[in-house]
Amino acid sequence: MQPAHSLKLNDQRSTVKAAVMIMVFVLIVIAGLTYVKWWPYYHKALTAATAHSIGSSILSGANDGTWSWSSAWSYAEKYFKAIWKAAVLGILLGSLVQVLLPAGWLHKVLGKASMRSTLLGGAASIPGMMCSCCAAPIAASLRKKNVSVGASLAFWIGNPVLNPATLIFMTFVLSWKFTLIRVLFGVLLTFGVSYWANRFADRNADAVTETKVLEPEMMPEQQQKPFLLRWLRALGSLALQVIPAYIITVLLLGGLQGLIFPTSMSTGFIAIILFAAAGMLFVIPTAAEIPIIQSFLALGVGAGPAAALLLTLPAVSLPSLFMVAKSFPKKVLLFVALSVIGVGILSGIVGSLLL
Repeated sequence: MQPAHSLKLNDQRSTVKAAVMIMVFVLIVIAGLTYVKWWPYYHKALTAATAHSIGSSILSGANDGTWSWSSAWSYAEKYFKAIWKAAVLGILLGSLVQVLLPAGWLHKVLGKASMRSTLLGGAASIPGMMCSCCAAPIAASLRKKNVSVGASLAFWIGNPVLNPATLIFMTFVLSWKFTLIRVLFGVLLTFGVSYWANRFADRNADAVTETKVLEPEMMPEQQQKPFLLRWLRALGSLALQVIPAYIITVLLLGGLQGLIFPTSMSTGFIAIILFAAAGMLFVIPTAAEIPIIQSFLALGVGAGPAAALLLTLPAVSLPSLFMVAKSFPKKVLLFVALSVIGVGILSGIVGSLLL
């Protein structure tokens, strides 16, 4: 048995080590987001303020209702060109969550199925400003570190939905009314739906005991492995989990874009439902919903369907759902997908009255 002073010294060393690891992670996050998100979005905000535009719609505009290989390749090329830096950063940060952030600390802060954990998870998402697919690897890694379903979902959904840069672009390009609808229903989606999703999780699996939250580096078989080896293993595992599904589903949706969005049915309650479901399935880069909505309005699509897309296009997508499929219970993801459609419908109804 170790003396009391020796145990106390070990505890102090563990605390210092954990603090250093957290600080290193935060510095990497700041550097990555500054390069990929914050600095480019600063210049994009200036463009939005002066030109009242952030570019053209990423959709091809074709609406022939059939599969198209050319549309698939064209959309995938434009999409990945727009997001590849953020996607690399998302996978990198997801892998570092697994090896740098202490599981005990994460569980203490974000591990309970409570509103507090959900609020903290959502608040942590706001500086990220990532699309749902780029935030998905981080959300999956948070679940691996025993972060609660609600907090992980709030982080995942909050990244695209409560993106402050997108809200600024939206105000300049569309109108403050669109921004108001986005904020009100975005808060409901990020915090309300995420919190209620805890009820659909397996409480026995999600209620992690302290014995399950032991740090990997504290385990003898893991302690002997170098940090670089553990990180590369986490990075490789995460990449295999997310990249294949990502590429396949982006190609699939790109080829079906002419069928997914029913622009021929442009107004009415049925159109709101169809556009809400289409937006939930489709995948877009960060803030791409703004020029898409702008182009649909120019084509005569009503304010209701456009307001439905305002929430459902960025919130989740078929690729991002596949990317986190191994990290959340299936009934949780089904609840989230249906909730996104439901919130999109509510947004569409309000939009048809307000806009």
